[in-house]
Amino acid sequence: PEDQPRFLNRIHQEADRLVALINDILRLSQLDEGGALPHEQVSVLELAQEAARSLTAQAAAQAVHISVTGTAGTVFGVRRLLYEIARNLCENAVKYNVPGGSVTVEVAETDRDVALLVRDTGIGIPEGDQSRVFERFYRVDKSHSRAIGGTGLGLSIVKHAVAYHHGTLRLESQLGKGTVITVTLPKKPTE
Repeated sequence: PEDQPRFLNRIHQEADRLVALINDILRLSQLDEGGALPHEQVSVLELAQEAARSLTAQAAAQAVHISVTGTAGTVFGVRRLLYEIARNLCENAVKYNVPGGSVTVEVAETDRDVALLVRDTGIGIPEGDQSRVFERFYRVDKSHSRAIGGTGLGLSIVKHAVAYHHGTLRLESQLGKGTVITVTLPKKPTE
């Protein structure tokens, strides 16, 4: 009887992990199918603020400060996918940060494009792994990733959602200094 709470907690954690994995696989398969999804005018700044708010408890538990600044950055796109971009980038920036670190999210725009920049002061990504982090199920440090959770699909979802919106993705990272990921999206649909 004294082991039951520990076992039930472990079962609950694994069930949550499997649900997250299934949801990520479903999102990727929807993107792979390339079907039309409902488009609307979406403020990237509002989505970034929403994503940051959803990570408040996780960031506080790791003593990581999140800030979001910038302009509205309105694009014509799929709200759910654009939120996934902001949420996954912010979540990784928190997960792979250091205690007392920070995550800075900036939204900037030109006449044609909106840029979402997520900068962290985390552990960084080794140069040899940088070209692979957007692959499905790829993890730089499998033991660290297992300890903090996740499915290994978040950045792949980001890559596919950015491609769906005809955007670009740029990663800059230094070990021990942090990572900057910049997503640039056209304001209007590309023909």
